[in-house]
Amino acid sequence: MFELKGKNAIITGGMRGIGFEVARVLAKQGANVALLDVNLGENEAEKGITDEFSVRAKGYVCDVSNTDAVAGVFKQVIEDFGQVDILVNNAGITRDSLLMRMKDEDFDSVIAVNLRSIFVTTKAIIRHMMKNKWGRIVNMASINGIVCQPGQANYAASKAGVIGITKSTAKEFAAKGVTINAVAPGFIRTEMTAKLTEDQVKMFESAVPMKDMGLPEDVANACLFLASEEARYITGHVLSVDGGLNA
Repeated sequence: MFELKGKNAIITGGMRGIGFEVARVLAKQGANVALLDVNLGENEAEKGITDEFSVRAKGYVCDVSNTDAVAGVFKQVIEDFGQVDILVNNAGITRDSLLMRMKDEDFDSVIAVNLRSIFVTTKAIIRHMMKNKWGRIVNMASINGIVCQPGQANYAASKAGVIGITKSTAKEFAAKGVTINAVAPGFIRTEMTAKLTEDQVKMFESAVPMKDMGLPEDVANACLFLASEEARYITGHVLSVDGGLNA
């Protein structure tokens, strides 16, 4: 089940956090993975995935909000891997602030990375997938694009936009063998939540019906399902991974 052997995937924001876990889960099922990030640094994520799962993994530096950068990197990935079957748009940033204090650049940068990037990457790969008559695109939305929080006007707008672009493009390409869906994580244990105090963690957990925060692999497993052949008749869907927060 969820066999991806022979498939090739691009994961944006793939060198750390949820993106890296998505890469691991896809690789575990046999997919080769291209990990895109704005800064690879000294990260040996590719080697770790290759050694653990005996698949091909390669990192690429890319600003996914930049049209020319994405076009160049995607062309290189196709040359390196032969073709691309799966795209997981995971790259994202936060610049939280109350609206009256929010700087223009903090609004614009969040929209660029979280939302514009999906327009750019989808446009860059869609003809390739249509030519192959098979493709899976999974966009990372958020519970905060559905049940919004104060101090996140930029982030909430970007993630609500992710849902909109997912549903619209899903209808455009439904008859072309390409499905486009979104995953909306709730409160997930990541590097960001690791900085919270014990009281803050308890507050978040108390708001979740399951009384616990999710793990990166919970989100990754949802992406795996939507990227698989088993999800062939699902498109334009937003799958919440939030412990019942949006129930």
